[in-house]
Amino acid sequence: MKRCWLLVTGCLLSKHTRRALAIAFICAVSFTSCKTDLEEAKLITSRANTNIENGKDVEILYSDNGIVRIKAEAKTATRYNTQKPYMEFSDGMKMFFYSATGEVESTLTARYATAVENSNEMTARDSVVVINNKGERLDTDELIWDETKKTIYSNTFVRISTADEIIYGKGMVADQNFSNYVVKSITGIVKVKTSALQ
Repeated sequence: MKRCWLLVTGCLLSKHTRRALAIAFICAVSFTSCKTDLEEAKLITSRANTNIENGKDVEILYSDNGIVRIKAEAKTATRYNTQKPYMEFSDGMKMFFYSATGEVESTLTARYATAVENSNEMTARDSVVVINNKGERLDTDELIWDETKKTIYSNTFVRISTADEIIYGKGMVADQNFSNYVVKSITGIVKVKTSALQ
């Protein structure tokens, strides 16, 4: 699956872009100032060449053979260019999983998420909710989406609400559209009356 980055507003600057902007800024300072101190130029360059990139109102598209299969939206995104680069979505994230015909099969929301580059995994934390097109709902504190296997899984407490029952347990695995799932350790099942849902 090909990952395409589309930034609606704001921008994530690449390392080369930051360096080019730093050089342009240094040149502007050199031409407009009588004082051309080499140490000041180095200081400006080091400040501009940061390992943190920020974006606002970010939209990330995952496509398969030119067809968008997943869309992720976040108010803010921060990329840390460390030894193991990763993205942080500190203001939450919402993901839409699409069928081959473009219909939304499930949604995933969380208050916080991280994605380590080249790991093909995204970890969602804090009030994670997944809802499929049948109205079934998963609630958990932590959920991992495996892009390669096209699955979601959790090793923590889970609650799955369906039309006729609520399942409590620890740990679960499902396909990414949450149409098929298995709870690893069921701790309780509560039957729900149809009239209670109306």
